[in-house]
Amino acid sequence: MGQLFSDTSKDEDCGELESSFTACFKTNTESKIIPQETIDSIELHLTKGNIQGANSVISAALKNIDNIPINVAVTGESGAGKSSLINALRGVGPEDEDAAEVGVIATTMRRTAYKHPKIQTLTLWDLPGTETVNFPLKDYLEKMKFQEYDFFIIVSATRFTKLDLDLAKAIKFMKKNYYFVRTKVDLDLDNEKKCNPRTFDREKTLQQIRSIYVNAFSQNNMDALKIFLISNNNLSDYDFPFLMDTLVKDLPDQKRYNFMLSLANITEPAIDRKRNSMQQAVWLEACKAGLLATVPVVGILRDDVEKVKEKLNHYRVLFGVDDESLEAMAKDSQVPVEQLKKKIKSPYLLETEGETTLGEMFLKYLEKFTSATGGPLATGLYFRKTYYLEYLFLDTVTEDAKVLLRQI
Repeated sequence: MGQLFSDTSKDEDCGELESSFTACFKTNTESKIIPQETIDSIELHLTKGNIQGANSVISAALKNIDNIPINVAVTGESGAGKSSLINALRGVGPEDEDAAEVGVIATTMRRTAYKHPKIQTLTLWDLPGTETVNFPLKDYLEKMKFQEYDFFIIVSATRFTKLDLDLAKAIKFMKKNYYFVRTKVDLDLDNEKKCNPRTFDREKTLQQIRSIYVNAFSQNNMDALKIFLISNNNLSDYDFPFLMDTLVKDLPDQKRYNFMLSLANITEPAIDRKRNSMQQAVWLEACKAGLLATVPVVGILRDDVEKVKEKLNHYRVLFGVDDESLEAMAKDSQVPVEQLKKKIKSPYLLETEGETTLGEMFLKYLEKFTSATGGPLATGLYFRKTYYLEYLFLDTVTEDAKVLLRQI
C-alpha cells in the first residue's frame, strides 16, 4: 500500500481529503447513509490531520451499516395483496422458489419472515390479518412482536375497516411509522371504465379512492396521512415510487443505505439515488483502507484483477444487470437475452484486446473516468487503482440499468 502521506505533504493532502469528503457528503439529508454527527466527527479528524482517527470513525460507521438489521412489517386484511407487495419489495416474481405465496388465504396465526435475496440484513414480515385472529388487539400486538419492526405497511384492497383504524392507532401509540397502502387500484380503474366508459376520469377515480381513507381517518380524530395507491402488477405507475421515496426518507441514516440498495429499478431517479448511496460507501471504504496515494499504474497483481472482477459482478447484481437478472428480464419481456446484452456495457467492461496489459487497460479506463466525471478526482484526491475503477463501475452499471429500464 505504501505510506499514506509524506511528512511535507500531510497537511495539504489532508486538506484535499477533507474537501473531497465534504463534497461527497454534501447531499440532501434524505440521501445520507451515515448520521450527521458521524460526518462532523470525520471532518473534525481530517481538519486536525488525524487520518487514523477519521478511519476509525469510518470503520465503525461501515460496520454498523453492514450489520444493522432492517425489519419491515406488512399487515392488513387477508387477500389485500400483502404477499404480492412483499414479493415486489423483494424483487422476486410470484413463481420464484422463495416467493411469498400469492392468492392463498392465511390460516396460520404466526408471522412469516422473508429475507431480501440480495440484502440479507433486510427482512419483510408477513403478519396474519387482524380479522383472522380471535384475541384482542393488545394480544395481537404482543404475539406479532410489534416493537421489533422499523415501520409498518398496512395493506387494504377493498374498504377501510375499523380493524385498520385500530391497528393504525396502536402503531402510532408505540411511536412507530406506518404507511397505508391501497392495492389493486388498476382493477378498480378497469371496473370503473367498463361501467362508465363515456364519463370515466382516471384521476377523479383515484382521488375518490384516496378520499375514502383520508375522510375515515379524519372522522376518527386521526391525523391526515398519505394514502399510497398502488398496483402490484405495475410498480412504476401510481404511487409506488412515492412510497419508496417516503420509506427511504423516514429511515434512520445508518439503515438507509441497505434499504436503498434493495429497491427495484422502477424509475431513473431511483437508480440515481442508489448510485449516490453506493458512491458514498465507496468513498468511505477508500478512506477506511487508507487509500490516499498517487495511483500506481505498474504492479497490478493477479489478486487485484480478481478483486476488481468480484466488485464489478457485485455491482451488476445490486443494479440488476447481472446474467441471472438479464435472463429473467428476457423471459418476462419475451426477447432474446443476447439482445439485452448488446445494449449494455458492464459485461464487457474488463475485457482486454490483443496484447493489452491490465496496466494499459487501467490507464485507458482512468483516462476515460477523469474526462467524464468530477467528484473526488476533481479536487485532487487520489485513490488506490481499484477505487478509480469502482467509480467507473458505478457509472457503467447505473447507465446499464437505465438502458434496460427504457427497453422494457
